[in-house]
Amino acid sequence: MPYHFLHKQCAGFINTPPLWNTEQFGVQQFEFPDIELSYFTPTPIPKNIRLGHQMEYICKQLLNHSKRYEVLLHNLPIYRGKQTLGEIDFILKDTSTEQLIHVELTYKFYIINPDITDPIHNLIGPNKRDAFFAKIQKIKNKQFQLLHSFEGAQALQENNISPTNIVHQACFKGQIFKPYDAAIATLHPINEDCIAGYWLRLDDLKKDAFETFQFYIPSKSEWVIEPHEDVEWIVHLQAIVALTTHMLRKNAPMVWMKKSATDFKKFFVVWW
Repeated sequence: MPYHFLHKQCAGFINTPPLWNTEQFGVQQFEFPDIELSYFTPTPIPKNIRLGHQMEYICKQLLNHSKRYEVLLHNLPIYRGKQTLGEIDFILKDTSTEQLIHVELTYKFYIINPDITDPIHNLIGPNKRDAFFAKIQKIKNKQFQLLHSFEGAQALQENNISPTNIVHQACFKGQIFKPYDAAIATLHPINEDCIAGYWLRLDDLKKDAFETFQFYIPSKSEWVIEPHEDVEWIVHLQAIVALTTHMLRKNAPMVWMKKSATDFKKFFVVWW
């Protein structure tokens, strides 16, 4: 992965707001340290891994660069015999307080389902394959509880970490996309700073209002970064043809739209 692209990913990760602030849903949000990227040089990460794992590698590098936290453990699998019970994302030590923190990392892209008014339940994946409510329940009831299992406590002790002096937090970052041309009353307690664009259907995109703009369909690795000039833009008709293929495959891609040299938008086109 080229250095300049990796640097853009790191900037995208840092600039993505947390999905909520302080404590909500019974889960404390991790306070990510301030990172000055001018003094940060990312190291290459494995190729051909899914976006979530890319974010884990980037997060680990940024935390290692921070003076506030020390990474004690990263991606520790917990086994019961040959069965994998789960994985501990991070055990950190706050260097100022000596507090140990179990951090579960999540980076998500959600669209707002306007048919549901409750902000806790109306955030779903663009392909309808995941939902915020299900994820937050999994963090609380499975991932946090993993440390309190016999196998989890034993794994920590084998790494010279006491399981009794750990607090649980989630580093839950996300980009939210609202319905095209629809008003949303409130997202509270979800952080409205996470709104990054909108979502629509292919028939919406076929309208004359979009004809004069240029488009780019980013790879999933590019979803994290801000739209920029230096890609191969295509015209409206080309975008419709390419997106039709995605719709037939029941795949909801992200799209960048260039309105001018300085005005970019991003949105999801859903197939359902």
